[in-house]
Amino acid sequence: MTTPPYQQQAQAAQPSAPPQPPQQAPQPQGVPGAPGMPPAAPQQAPHQPGQQPHQPGMQPQQPGMQAPQPGMPGGAPGMQGAPQQSYAAAPAGYTSPIPIRRTHLGHAIASEWTKSKSVRSTIWTLSVMAALVIGIGLLVASGTKDSDYSNTPTTIPGLFGTLLGQLCIVTLGVLVVSSEYGTGMIRTTFTASPQRSRVLTAKALVFFLVSFLTTTAALAFVAFASAGMHSGPEVMEPTGKQLLGATVGAGLYVSLLGLLSLAVGSMLRHSAGAITAMLGVVLLPAILPAFLMMSSSLQTLGEKMQKYSSPNSLAALFQIDDELGTGWSQLGLLAGVTAAAFIAAYALLEKRDV
Repeated sequence: MTTPPYQQQAQAAQPSAPPQPPQQAPQPQGVPGAPGMPPAAPQQAPHQPGQQPHQPGMQPQQPGMQAPQPGMPGGAPGMQGAPQQSYAAAPAGYTSPIPIRRTHLGHAIASEWTKSKSVRSTIWTLSVMAALVIGIGLLVASGTKDSDYSNTPTTIPGLFGTLLGQLCIVTLGVLVVSSEYGTGMIRTTFTASPQRSRVLTAKALVFFLVSFLTTTAALAFVAFASAGMHSGPEVMEPTGKQLLGATVGAGLYVSLLGLLSLAVGSMLRHSAGAITAMLGVVLLPAILPAFLMMSSSLQTLGEKMQKYSSPNSLAALFQIDDELGTGWSQLGLLAGVTAAAFIAAYALLEKRDV
């Protein structure tokens, strides 16, 4: 429909209202941009789908790391958190290239044999002992005549060298165990082999075999050399028992005396003190009976001590005189004393610290 002409004229005659300025919407208090408020922070980049908004003061998330979730380890405060970085576990079925074997007495014997042959004192002491037994024995055999062996066997020259050679075995028996205490190497030995009784047993076995073989070989050499020097109808040929006592018996007696020294060295753990004590054990029974027999009440004790002293025991094993016996009773007494000393050495070794 169209407006009639008279209405158009009436509208045109009316004055038009002045234009109103545009009104601004009221700004809330605290909104950036209002008067008295600090300028707003720069606007962040728009959030992209699939990404988490970056919060101020937070470190960017590392690849392969997951944010802790509430209720999980490392999540809510007060919960015990687990380390966020996991370490790779060892591959299954791994075996060490080093062979693992259980140790036994044979390993300890091999160790003690290595230590014994690598120490100069062992070689020198055994060499001096062999030189004394063989040298003095041959010297006595060469200085005697055939008629001197009409009532005594030709194995007698070995006795004089053995009386001095036994002191070398006594010294070596002490040094086998006390030298490690002096240098502090006993700590290394017991660390490698915590079974202390096994170590002492290995030392005793190695020392006994070495001393017995060396002493018996030296005595056998003197016995056969003396028999070769003196022969004839007036010479008394040694019997099997006499030859056995002058070689194996005397070698066993000297070796047991060395084992007793080893036990004393293990108990005292001091070289000079143990050697002095063993010299008293060897020499005192040979000297003291001369004073004891001066008294009638102590005469029996003096005779027994003299019979079982080291010089008379070796003379009985060489069967110089029938009154002394065959020497096997003296050998048995020494074996019993040595066994008792080793029992005490084992007990002290387990109780005391190194």
